[in-house]
Parts: sequence; structure tokens; C-alpha cells
Amino acid sequence: MKVPKQEAATTWFVSRHPGAISWSQQQGLAIDRWVEHLDVAQVRAGDTVIGSLPVHLAADVCARGARYLHLVLAVPKDWRGRELSSEQMVNISAQLTAFYVAQLH
Repeated sequence: MKVPKQEAATTWFVSRHPGAISWSQQQGLAIDRWVEHLDVAQVRAGDTVIGSLPVHLAADVCARGARYLHLVLAVPKDWRGRELSSEQMVNISAQLTAFYVAQLH
């Protein structure tokens, strides 16, 4: 009996911000797909999605059997609404935190 070939899991990084992309590269993360906007229909069980997704999209990612790592930023009030550099992200201790998000019915 021939066993079907399993596709390798994909690690997605979702961001349109140059500072976040630079920060992730400096962290040495192994990213397979860089996207500005996530099409959740492309996410498969076993994938990892990294970013700052709206909660309903994070729930969709988790419902598909993928892992969600949220890019946590404690942005000072006077920095809000600005593009952050990778250095500023380091200074505010940007980190990735795993979350499981589910919609309650």
C-alpha cells in the first residue's frame, strides 16, 4: 500500500510593516511565506501563523488546526499610530506568544 505524501507544514509571517519584518529576520525565525494579508483558506493543519491578527482570524487559524503566535508589542501611548523600527521593537521587548483562540457559539 502506498502512503500518501504529507505536505510539509508552512510557517507564515503576516505583516505589512517593514520594522516587524526586519525584527522577525533578526530573530532568526524560519519563515516560509511572507504575506501582508492572510488568506485563511490557505492555512493547513500543522502550519504556524505569526502576526497580530484580528481575533476572528486568529480563531479561524486555530480552527483549521494551525498554531497561532501573536506578535506582542507593549507600545507606549506616544508611539501609537507610528511605524516602529526593528530597534524600537527590541526596546519595547517585542515577543511571540502562542495563543489558542476559539469562537464561542
